[in-house]
Amino acid sequence: MRVAPVGGTAVQDHVALAEIELCGELIIAASAAGEERLSMESIDEVLRVAEERGGTGEPGASEDGPGSGAQ
Repeated sequence: MRVAPVGGTAVQDHVALAEIELCGELIIAASAAGEERLSMESIDEVLRVAEERGGTGEPGASEDGPGSGAQ
């Protein structure tokens, strides 16, 4: 049996830790939701997708504005 050495050799994967945190937030939101599944809008809200894209956080809002035709 191998055991990790003691003393400051721990490596943290910040991306993995962030993903674990987001999964936890989704689990909490799903358990608090009244419906059987979270809607795509609810998932985006929990994951703060609009904030990451620089949007206003309003559903249906895009960076290019309404009617721009950008996809």
